[in-house]
This record gives sequence, C-alpha cells and structure tokens, in this order.
Amino acid sequence: QVQLQESGPGLVKPSQTLSLTCTVSGGSITTNYYYWTWIRQPPGKGLEWIGYIASSGYTNYSPSLKSRTSISRDTSKNQFTLQLISVTPEDTAVYYCARVRPSDYGLGPGFGSWGRGTQVTVSS
Repeated sequence: QVQLQESGPGLVKPSQTLSLTCTVSGGSITTNYYYWTWIRQPPGKGLEWIGYIASSGYTNYSPSLKSRTSISRDTSKNQFTLQLISVTPEDTAVYYCARVRPSDYGLGPGFGSWGRGTQVTVSS
C-alpha cells in the first residue's frame, strides 16, 4: 500500500520560499496514471488544491497560485517537492501531499492516498 510523508521546515519568514518534500513508499511516482498532488488547508478554511505533477512529469497548478508555485520530482529518490515563493502569512496552512487518480482530483481526502500533513507557519 502506498504511503506518503511530508517533510520540511515548520516556520518560514515572509518573502522567503516554502519548500516541502513528499517521500513516497510502496509505489513508484512514475506508475501510470496518477496525479502526485499538493493540497493545503489554512486555519479555519477549506482545502485548497495547489497543483500536481503527473506520472508522466506533466505539471498543473491552481490559477491563483500558479505564478508562485513549482512542483518537481526526483525519481531516483521517489520524491516530489513543492516550492512556493514570496510567501506571506496567508500561506500559513497544513500542507498535504497525496496520490490521486485524475478522476478524483479535487474531491477530498476520501479519495486517493494522503500523507498526514505538515503545519507550515509564515511569520517573522
């Protein structure tokens, strides 16, 4: 069974870059057909789908975050990463990585395999 684990700093200063890594076990990130996805949930708000890197390597991002977001992967380590530049306190959230099928993208934690999430706080 595939498992995902988020890692990265829990505190980032405003204007800096947020970098998170998702380490995958029990399955390859190049196996068709999945979206390897980043999602976040700000305090008191709903889930926000940040974007994904597909098994093919194709990437797609939320229009509202596209200008600040990059998702990449290291197939030798079976990891994919999120970089979010120029962060502000509004980027404070619990960040999740997940594997979902294309038809399940955007549907929520009942679909696909999710990591436990990691809290990231943006503060000086």
